Amino acid sequence: MEFMTSDPLDPSPVPDGEPSRRARQVDFNATPAMLLSHLVKTFGAKVAVNDLSLAVPPGCLFGLVGPNGAGKTTTLSMVTGLLRPDQGVISVLGRDVWADPASAKALMGVLPDGIRLFDRLTGREMLMLTAQMRGVPAAVAAPRADALLEALTLTADATTLVADYSAGMTKKIGLACALIHNPSLVILDEPFESVDPVSGEAIRSILHDFVDRGGTVVMSSHVMELVETLCDAVAVIAEGRILALGGIEQVKNGEPLQQRFLELVGVRDVSLGSLSWLGQS
Repeated sequence: MEFMTSDPLDPSPVPDGEPSRRARQVDFNATPAMLLSHLVKTFGAKVAVNDLSLAVPPGCLFGLVGPNGAGKTTTLSMVTGLLRPDQGVISVLGRDVWADPASAKALMGVLPDGIRLFDRLTGREMLMLTAQMRGVPAAVAAPRADALLEALTLTADATTLVADYSAGMTKKIGLACALIHNPSLVILDEPFESVDPVSGEAIRSILHDFVDRGGTVVMSSHVMELVETLCDAVAVIAEGRILALGGIEQVKNGEPLQQRFLELVGVRDVSLGSLSWLGQS
């Protein structure tokens, strides 16, 4: 694994021509908000996560990137209690996810990829039910639900059945459900997928404000430009292992994140000769 320096994230200005993003210092020596130690997960002969260890600093927006099949979703599923690891330990803010699941899960808000919701409820009913399951009193949950619906441009669709939501709207109501109980750590798997640019900008603002107030966000994405402009730190994963870990500027090492990512994971040389028939009449 290529581990970048544990010094705080360099807050120097972004060079001309690169996307701007907020500079936020990240202390890799602080007590981790999320700590993974020697995780292993196999599916038959397939090793999805291979002795993976990772410490996510508190108070940051942390990106998890890798090619398809790298182990990102499997790792996050183990963190959130959806999959049991074959080996290893996971702790969230000092709580062991598998030894003390109720305590650990109470601190987390989760948006899995391909989330299944109670889609015969309206958007607002979905939020209120989630709040109730999370132990939030109705008097507190109601104004929170209204605020989240407004921030995510779902107010006009608050009384529409979730079953009738578009893919992007479903993603947004899922995010609202992950935030309604005011967690300390938010785990998001591809949170911007299918989301329009206007809603995407709103989500960016919500996540930045959440972190500015002391929360921690861990998100996976395949879009390098998104991670580069949004996140403070990043881990690059391939074949269930971490290849690089550190602040965004440190991992980039003077290159666009897309190019650095390709260098780290390797690019397969694909011959297109067998597809020469494409485009020919």
